[in-house]
Amino acid sequence: MQVIDPATEDVITDVPLAAEEEADAAIAQARRAFPAWRDTAPGDRARLLRRFAEAVDGDLENLARLEVRNSGHTIGNARWEAGNVRDVLHYYAGAPERLLGQQIPVAGGLDVTFHEPLGVVGLIVPWNFPMPIAGWGLAPALAAGNTVVLKPAELTPLTALRLAELAREAGIPEGVFQVVPGAGPVVGQRFVTHPDVRKVVFTGSTAVGKQVMAGCAEQVKRLTLELGGKSANIVFADADLEKAAATAPYGVFGNAGQDCCARSRILVERSVHDRFLELLEPAVRNLVVGDPGDEKSEMGPLISAEHREKVASYLDDAEVAIRGSAPDGPGFWFPPTVVTKPGERLLTEEVFGPVVAVVPFRDEADAVRIANDTTFGLSGSIWTRDVGRALRVSRAVEAGNLSVNSHSSVRYWTPFGGFKQSGLGRELGPDALHAFTDVKNVFISTEE
Repeated sequence: MQVIDPATEDVITDVPLAAEEEADAAIAQARRAFPAWRDTAPGDRARLLRRFAEAVDGDLENLARLEVRNSGHTIGNARWEAGNVRDVLHYYAGAPERLLGQQIPVAGGLDVTFHEPLGVVGLIVPWNFPMPIAGWGLAPALAAGNTVVLKPAELTPLTALRLAELAREAGIPEGVFQVVPGAGPVVGQRFVTHPDVRKVVFTGSTAVGKQVMAGCAEQVKRLTLELGGKSANIVFADADLEKAAATAPYGVFGNAGQDCCARSRILVERSVHDRFLELLEPAVRNLVVGDPGDEKSEMGPLISAEHREKVASYLDDAEVAIRGSAPDGPGFWFPPTVVTKPGERLLTEEVFGPVVAVVPFRDEADAVRIANDTTFGLSGSIWTRDVGRALRVSRAVEAGNLSVNSHSSVRYWTPFGGFKQSGLGRELGPDALHAFTDVKNVFISTEE
């Protein structure tokens, strides 16, 4: 498959796509490598993961530049993403020696639990954040003693392939972490159907996530899903309006809006709605959209021409209030766009592009009602100076990751995941490790 630079439409390279037989061969190799990796002393496994993290750190600029070309991410964001892989590996490198079971008081003996690795884990990674999402799956899976096969998105395989090279350079044994580029219906589907893959981690659209879930159900296969979002950015009248408006573009237009956590609905208390729009306009128009390799750029292109057409279709029945800039010429560019009279599709569906709807609300109850009027529940923001209100609304909004007076959704030391049709399970944080293990209970009788 040709890999395209979305900022220039130039061909970067060709990547062979694996057939089902090659996916099976990688799974078989991972299965063979599993016993030795599982039985590697926890301290040795930890040291190898730290060496992997150090290899990523040493290659950070190269990984970032590779992501800029392959995904159109701005260089600043790409450096953060490569650093996130490094940090996640370091974080979970502390886990092998702390994966503790329990001793449970019982009559007539001793009862203990063990966290046993599952075996082969299949990671299916999307094109919008190829590096960090790969790290979120592979780091805890490897730390828990599993082996990993990873399928990158067809559009963005390059950084995943480089991570596999760095893993080998760091001493991760052959077969423990493999990358298998290929089509979703071929390689991804094989992860779902192959009996030796004991868990699938899928990040992508809700529609495909439902198919993956149905396939895993056939074998009662372990599953983590991180799916779509339609997050709300709720701005109350008592908020710091200047800061809320100045930061709102970064909450939705980051990565050109190709983010499941994008705050694509800005809900503004009616009494300050017009003032908020006045403050928002210069923030949108001043957003620097351009060459993602330029240090000054704040937003790059969309991933493909096909995706650009899909994003544009959401404006067919909408009234545009503010439109930012975008370069002319080659590249899949789309200007940051603010809509004040959105159509039904724009209000309910995940656009996955730099388009945001601004909607007024009456009061706190109305804000919560509108925020929850969606099948999704991944992320969101709440802007208010009232601590009591912040807590009430945080508890009432149906979403897995909320920020107050901030747009931050991801911290590798805290759990990440969604409510409703935004997914199942949690990634990151201390508990993610347990999602890659089964609990074994052992009772030892002490009776004579």
